[in-house]
Amino acid sequence: MAKGARENIKMKSTESSECYWTTKNKRTKTERLELKKYDKKLKRHVNFKEAK
Repeated sequence: MAKGARENIKMKSTESSECYWTTKNKRTKTERLELKKYDKKLKRHVNFKEAK
């Protein structure tokens, strides 16, 4: 069976200890992800960076 192109990655907040898991396609996106997401601890949107 063929191995999939998607892998699980951990996204870590730049301003707190909040983190969450998501997936990305490692064939098309080789660079690290950086997304603006809602941080539950700070109760506002902040940048999250790939931490794996």
